[in-house]
This record gives sequence, structure tokens and C-alpha cells, in this order.
Amino acid sequence: MVSKTVCTVLKCLLVLTVVASLIGNCVLIWLNTQGTPKCPAQQVNPFQSAVHNERSDVFADLSATEFYKVRDYMWEIPGMNIKLHPATPPSANYLYSIELSLPKKKDVLHYLDTNGPKPAREATVVVFHGTENNIKEYVVGPLPNPTYHRDVTFERYKMDIPLTARPIYTGEYLLIEKFLHDVLKPVSTLLKDSFGIHFSTEQVYYDTMPKGVKSGDRQSWFAFCRNEEGFYIHPVGFEILFDHQSTNASFWRVMKVLYNGQYFNSIQELKDNYEAGTMSKVTYKPLPNYASLKPKQKPTGIGPQQFYVQGKRFSVRNNHVVYLDWSFAFGLSQLRGMRAFDIRFKGERIIYELSVQEAMSVYASVTPNLMLTKFLDGSLGIGRCAYELVRGVDCPYSATYIDTLHLMDTGVPRKLRNSICIFEHDMGQPLRRHFSEFIYSSYGGLANSALVFRTITAIGNYDYVWDFIFYQSGSVEAKVMATGYIASSFMEAALRHDVKTPRYLHIASNQTNRWGHQRSYRLQVYSFNGDHLPENQAEERAMSWARYKVAITKQKDLEESCGSLYNQHEIWNPAVDFSKFIEDNESIENEDLVAWVTAGFLHIPHAEDIPNTVTVGNGGGVLLRPHNYFDEDPSIHSVDGVYFSPGSEQSCDYNRVACLDHDTCTPELEPFTYQGFQ
Repeated sequence: MVSKTVCTVLKCLLVLTVVASLIGNCVLIWLNTQGTPKCPAQQVNPFQSAVHNERSDVFADLSATEFYKVRDYMWEIPGMNIKLHPATPPSANYLYSIELSLPKKKDVLHYLDTNGPKPAREATVVVFHGTENNIKEYVVGPLPNPTYHRDVTFERYKMDIPLTARPIYTGEYLLIEKFLHDVLKPVSTLLKDSFGIHFSTEQVYYDTMPKGVKSGDRQSWFAFCRNEEGFYIHPVGFEILFDHQSTNASFWRVMKVLYNGQYFNSIQELKDNYEAGTMSKVTYKPLPNYASLKPKQKPTGIGPQQFYVQGKRFSVRNNHVVYLDWSFAFGLSQLRGMRAFDIRFKGERIIYELSVQEAMSVYASVTPNLMLTKFLDGSLGIGRCAYELVRGVDCPYSATYIDTLHLMDTGVPRKLRNSICIFEHDMGQPLRRHFSEFIYSSYGGLANSALVFRTITAIGNYDYVWDFIFYQSGSVEAKVMATGYIASSFMEAALRHDVKTPRYLHIASNQTNRWGHQRSYRLQVYSFNGDHLPENQAEERAMSWARYKVAITKQKDLEESCGSLYNQHEIWNPAVDFSKFIEDNESIENEDLVAWVTAGFLHIPHAEDIPNTVTVGNGGGVLLRPHNYFDEDPSIHSVDGVYFSPGSEQSCDYNRVACLDHDTCTPELEPFTYQGFQ
């Protein structure tokens, strides 16, 4: 009887459990179907209607069809004998690049402003004439169906361009790789024993620019590195100089070899001295790859994300952007990078063209490769190196992404997916504000939201973040930020005690990091207040701190401030005279230090200060940066790191952004309150 009762109870409990489970699942399903609404993706603000200028296409980059039409036209010119494949040798005529040829400004303005005729659409074609030993530029048009071409080289440059002035391209690099493999084969054992370089794998190196030390040279120092991720900071102490001026690779020759700080006139001379034991040798030692960007920890979450509460307040159509009171056309020059045209604010043209023109980096080192290197990145193609941007890292996840095309040493148009991003961004500070608590109590302010137009170019070892920023105050900011890898040199034994590095203002300790450098922090003032104040004015004593951009003193309790409560009304005989802080000329070595930094800006009153002054362009500051304080960038240990390689783009293991669409949630916003007038 008891057994039957227990069975009945268990059956009832089982039925109740099943019913409860079904009800619970139904509730969950209903909740999911009644999910909170997503923020709209498109413009919903009723006060803003995007009116695009269809005539902006006069600035539009070439389409794939136009690229092909121009390429085929050049290929079919009788007697030109142009080759299209990137593997074309230097001795042939090679079509290197095709790009939009911008029409004359007066013709464009006539078209835009007075309904004049639309300027002819044309392209600029660069051809390496190996058969004639020169380079020529041709204008081809009209597009999309070209019928004419003209040589504009002398018109543009007032000189003939020699073939030796060409950038190194694919066909030449293929010959260089073969040349290096052949000349280095006799010392393959040396390279393996000294540097771990195996001839069975691809050789990793980078070369000098410019090519030589005088006009007409075509000579390069090639510096070899370990074949690892981030090879730029894995130099091995082996460099080779050879002459490749001739368009016939059989005439190329080795001119100099550098091994561990020792110079040799040929590969054979190096081999003989190495085998004879009459030189300082390097022995290969495996090292951990401290250059890898793979995070030290797997991501555990994701950082703050921005979203558009009422949809995007900007609109992009073809190559034209409208944002609040701003409008502009845009393009991406494969040579020079991003550019904007016909920039208007409240309908008035502010700028005709805003563009990047060049990027230069000058290196220094104790070895010849970097000692001679002065990069002008336009020759490499700033715009053609604008590769795909990573959503949620390079730009906000919700940004608008745009594809671009280029034909530069490719033979066919190459699509660079998502190579431009556009987004509205909260700059994190007010554009202007004022709080008044007496006479008339009020607060007035404006959040600093601005539109950012961005590309990022990865040119060799360096990555450049290029931004055009459009502020609601009518200001436009153009800036660049550098990241990527440094280019480094091996510390050779023969030069180990003579390495001199540039000195910066930094606060150092007697401790060293694992590289043997003093641990320190560096003071970097990124805005100055101009010339220091003259010392011959009596009232200057109350503000004598302004004589110095930076002053370093020993910490003293009685020197707690550079001024006082009383200096304002007794500037002629101030209670605190900062100049006395440094008159004692005390030693500051191994002391507790205070850095007194003066940063400022010059404000010239102008009509746009009404109703009040905006923050854009008005400010100054100082940055305190670690300078050899750590063994590596400490952010490599951040759980926010992102890393992926071909085949793992969708994996969430080291890329939480890839799973952001599964982790979205509706923001919970606190109600607006303000009690500042109490």
C-alpha cells in the first residue's frame, strides 16, 4: 500500500515537473520573441534630412570598369608593347599604376557652382619603359570609354624621369629573391649556425630607401631577420649591399657584406674569414618571440561600445557624406591616401581639398641599412596600403565601412574591403560649457560629438591612423597617429660600446629592465605656450614659473606650489617666487623629484567665440610615458586584446568582437538629474 502511494506521488511530481518545464520554456520563448527593440540602424532624426550632391562624382575614385577600360586601352596602343603582369622584368615596358586624374579646380568650380559643363573624366597611367630606360605618365580619357592619351611627364615635372627612380615592384623583387638565394648559397651553413636562417624556408629581410647615395644609383642594403611574426624587431646582424641598377639581373653584383659589425668586400671573403676563425662569430640561440601580438591572456569580456540611440545622424551615398551641417565628397588616392573635397558647412564651401600628401620617416642606426633609410611612403602607395579595418577595434563596431579599389603593381583592380570607416563619436569632453551661480544661475553646454573619417595604412613596419574630424563648431581637424613595429638593428659586438641613442627629458632610476636600459618615465609636452616671459618685468616674479617649459626640482614640503593665494594682488613682491626654487642649483640625482611643466596655447579672439569659446584647438598638456620602464608594452597582458590569423577570423578565442552580435544587450540608462543649483 505504501509502495503504491509513493509511486502515485512520484508520478504526480513528474507530471508537475514536466508541466512546469513546458510553462517555463513557453515563457522564455515568449520573452525572446518580445525582445527589447534594437537601436535603429538608419537615420530617424526628423530635423535632419540628408541632401546629397550628386555632382560630387566628379571627385569619385575610378570604378573597376574604368580601371579595366584604361588598362586595355593602354595595352592595345600600337608599338607601345606594354606588359600587364606584375612579374614583368625591369627590361620590359610595364604598366605600373592607374589612378583618377583630378580635373582642374576652375573647371570643377564652374561645374559645381555655375552649372557649367562637367569636366572630362580622365585617368593617370604610370608606365615603366624598360626598353627606353625611363618612366612616363600618361593622361587617358575620356572615361569610361577612352579614345586618347597624352604624355604629360614633362608638363608635370619639367624633366625626364629615369628608370632608376622607379619604386621597387613585384617583378624586381622576384629577381632580387633569386639573386640573394644564389649569392648566399655558399654561406648557407654560416647563416644557419650564426642566425638560424634556413635556405629551405623563405628569407625575411627589409631593404634601404632611397636606393643609393646619389642620382642614378640603384643600390640597396638588405638586412636579414628571423622568420617570425614581428620580424622587424628580430634582426640577426647580417646585411648585404648589392648593385641592381641594370635591367639585366645577370649584371647585378655584391658590393659589401656586414656580419656582426664587421665589413667584407664579398661573400667569399666573409666565408674565408669565417672558416679560418679570424673574425668575431655569432652563435645562434633560440629566443622567445617577444614580437608576437598574440595577447598573453584570453579575452574574458568586452570593453564599452558606442551605439546610436536614434539612428545614425550621418548619411553616405556613393562618395558623398552629409553630417548635420557638414557635407563633403571623399576619395582614397592609392599614392597619397585619403582626401576630402568640396567640404561645406551650412552650405558654404570651407575647404576645396583636404588631403594627405606624404608621410616621411627618417631612421638612424649603427648599421648601414637603417643608417641610410629615409622613407617617403608616397612612393610605396599610402592609399594602396589601406587594408581592411577590423570592426570594433580599428573603428567602432557600429561605424559605416566603405570598400575601395586600386590598381598599383597588381595588373587588375584590387578591392580593399572596408578600408574606410565613418562614424560619429563622443569625444568625451564638452565642446563648450559655462556654469553660473551668481547674478544669473544657469548652466549651458554642448556635448562634443564629431564625425570621424578614417583610414589606417600598414606600410611595411608602421601603421598610420589617419583621421579627418568634423566638429559641430565648424572646425575640421586632420591628424595622424603612428603604431606598428619599430625597425631595429642588431647590436653587433664590434659596435656594442658605441651605441648612442637620442636623449629625451626623462626621469630615470638606477634599475634596468631586461634589455639593460634604465627604467624611466618620459615627459612629453605636446603643446607649448610660446616664448618664455621676459625677466625684466617686476610683475613677472609672481609668475616666474612661466619662464620654463619644464623645470625639475628636488621635492620640498615648503615648495608645494608655484604660486600662492596672495600672488595675484602682490605680484611685485609675491609670497611665492618660483624662480627661487631653482636658484639653489641643488643636485637632483637619486632624489624625490617634482616636474613643473608649463603647457599652454595662444587664443586670438574671433567671432566664433560667440556665444562662448569651444574646446577644439584650445588647450595644452603634457604626457607622462613609460620609457624603458617595462620589459614590453604592458597592454599585451590586457584581456581586451584581439588576435586572429587566416582561418580563425570568426573564432572568439582571442577576438571577443567576433561574438559581439551574440552578446548585445539593451543599455540601461539612468534618469537625467542635476542638483548644481542647490
